[in-house]
Amino acid sequence: MNKYQIIERIPTVEEFTALRKAVGWISPDRSAASTGLSNSLYSICIEHDGKLIGFGRVIGDSGLYYYIQDVIVLPDYQGKGIGKMIMNEIIKYLQNNCLPNAFVGLMSAENKEGFYKRYGFLERPNGIYGSGMFFTMG
Repeated sequence: MNKYQIIERIPTVEEFTALRKAVGWISPDRSAASTGLSNSLYSICIEHDGKLIGFGRVIGDSGLYYYIQDVIVLPDYQGKGIGKMIMNEIIKYLQNNCLPNAFVGLMSAENKEGFYKRYGFLERPNGIYGSGMFFTMG
């Protein structure tokens, strides 16, 4: 029996904020987290003994743009293939749901770019594309 369960589900706000806190990410407003999670196109959770240990989701417009968001693995489970399990499920979803020439983007956590390169993602800037950019509402 596989010691990890792959479950297509949206985590609770509590589970989501606990994962974010465990990896040093800021905790979002509860209402914003609830709305954002429920509007995900796809969500995958990895559990161990009934406990959420990893998560990832896809957001976007279901036509032109898809973004991989919130790929998180609890620190005690990092380096054990959990991130790969999450990404494999996300890639399967994208392969089955994206139209030709759809843009699939993500923002890598610092020093995790190599992980995503395995899936064909390009670092920006790279001579053809400009820098990835963002801002947060204050």
